[in-house]
Amino acid sequence: MDDLGFAALSDGTRRTIVKALRDGERSVGELVDVAGVAQSGVSRHLRILGEAGFVQVRADGQRRLYSLRPEPFQQIDAWMDDYRRLWEGRLDRMGRALEQRRADHEREDTA
Repeated sequence: MDDLGFAALSDGTRRTIVKALRDGERSVGELVDVAGVAQSGVSRHLRILGEAGFVQVRADGQRRLYSLRPEPFQQIDAWMDDYRRLWEGRLDRMGRALEQRRADHEREDTA
């Protein structure tokens, strides 16, 4: 995942648009309603998301329908995998330490 992808997702309005597109294709008008910004703003955000590879567009008569592309999200997931393993390992160690501490306290209480 390059910096462009993270920059594209750093904006709250763009994240709102991405969230709305999780349910499937949407027109700009539908996204205007969801995002709460003017059509020109939604179009600008869609352009940025498109340049970063997150959205694709297809023509449907006079309408343009936007949808998410899975590839950049798969790349983010793969990038996060190393960090996920790091944190899971730390949480597992912390869980074991807490269990040991609980067992030690139970032994002290029964002694």
